[in-house]
This record gives sequence, structure tokens and C-alpha cells, in this order.
Amino acid sequence: MEDPQPPEPLTPNAEIVCAESPHVASTRTDAERLDLVQSELRQGFEALAGLGPAVCVFGSARTPESDPLYAEAHELGRAIGEAGFAVITGGGPGLMEAANRGAQEAGVTSVGLNILLPFEQEANPIIAGDVKLMHLKYFFTRKLLFVKESDAVALFPGGFGTLDEAFEVLTLIQTGKSHLFPIVMIDHPEDDY
Repeated sequence: MEDPQPPEPLTPNAEIVCAESPHVASTRTDAERLDLVQSELRQGFEALAGLGPAVCVFGSARTPESDPLYAEAHELGRAIGEAGFAVITGGGPGLMEAANRGAQEAGVTSVGLNILLPFEQEANPIIAGDVKLMHLKYFFTRKLLFVKESDAVALFPGGFGTLDEAFEVLTLIQTGKSHLFPIVMIDHPEDDY
């Protein structure tokens, strides 16, 4: 009996990570993968050139508008904008949408660095028509753009993606691979306990 063919990778990330695995089909050569990564980085650098001072807001995509944290992220996005900073988020719903909404109301540039996932993470409606919305294939290029363009980070509660982004920033700072910039951690409002 012949071994079944491995399935196509669900994402470009999966193909890179699983390139040598017999469990995922490799559809590109290493040179082709490098070209895709370089192209994504180039597009990101060009799209965000001249952005100016910016604050990155990390947080859950699953927080509904009825949650007090949504209101906090919305107000923070507006305050960041009123202070003259652009707002960068992952471009998804929930707390990212709230921060983008606040930035839009303040009249400043609002950036969404959305990640293409097989089953979720549509761009939020606030940023969907904005020229500063990017749909990225690779988590590592996305995180590089977050850190490269940010002068500070606001960290709201979230899931594994938010933790990954937070630890990326903290690790880069701790190891001296990035400049030291302010990180503000925001938790659930006290009156909700």
C-alpha cells in the first residue's frame, strides 16, 4: 500500500516551519520562501515609511464591545491620537478594533497589521478601508513591523497571540536587540471584580 501524500500547508508559515516534515507538503523551494519573506518585509517597510511616532496596542480579538476593556482600549486609542501618536494594532476585532476606533476619532493614522490565518482574524471594520491595513502571511515579519514602528506598547489582556507579541517585545528589550521603550500593561477595571 502506497503512503498517502502529505497535505498542502494551511499557511505560508506552516510551509516554512514544516518544510522538512513528511507531514506537510513543501510547495516552494527555500529560495522562493525567502523571496516571499523579503517581499513582505519590503512592502511593510514601504507602507509604514514616514509613519512618525506610534504606539502599538496589543490585546484580545475576542473582547466584545460590551466589555469594559473595549471602552478602555477605545479611550486609550483616542488619547494616544490626541497626544500626536499613530496607533498600530493587529488589525483584528475586539480590543484592536477599539484602539483603531479611538485613533480614527482623534484623526490620526491608524495602522492594522493583520495576520492571515486559515480560520479567523478578519480585519476590523474601522480599519478595513484604510490604506495602512496590511494582510501579512508571516508572524515573524508582523512582529518585526510592530517593534520597528513603535515608540511604546500598550498591553491589554488577550490570548496566546497577545502573549507571543508581549514576550517578543520583552525578550528583544531584555537581550538588547531593541531600544528600551515604555510598556504599559492594562488589566480589567477594579470595579468588575
